Amino acid sequence: MKILYALMLCTASFAADIPAAAAKDHMGETGTVCGKVAGTRHLENSITFLNFEKPYPESPFTAIIRAEDRAKFGKPEETYKDKEVCVTGKIEEYNKRPQIVLTEPSQIKVR
Repeated sequence: MKILYALMLCTASFAADIPAAAAKDHMGETGTVCGKVAGTRHLENSITFLNFEKPYPESPFTAIIRAEDRAKFGKPEETYKDKEVCVTGKIEEYNKRPQIVLTEPSQIKVR
């Protein structure tokens, strides 16, 4: 049983990254979505949006940072704009589009 558990852990740690355009096929799953941050927007005292591959409203995937977590990330709309990044978390549906809510800087990595 211990060997089976160890194999499952190893397999999970090598799961393939999900391209931003394919995130819609993984809603409800926890995974790592990767792509270029093509557009950003920070709404004062609200949400910061990181739109992948195409600017809003054409982006196939968005990572969001809520106001209460923003200080942990500095100025993400500047830091990640035009960069290839990967974000990890639960892929949720919002207005029929996939998104991941970022609460910790460890959830986002620049490639």
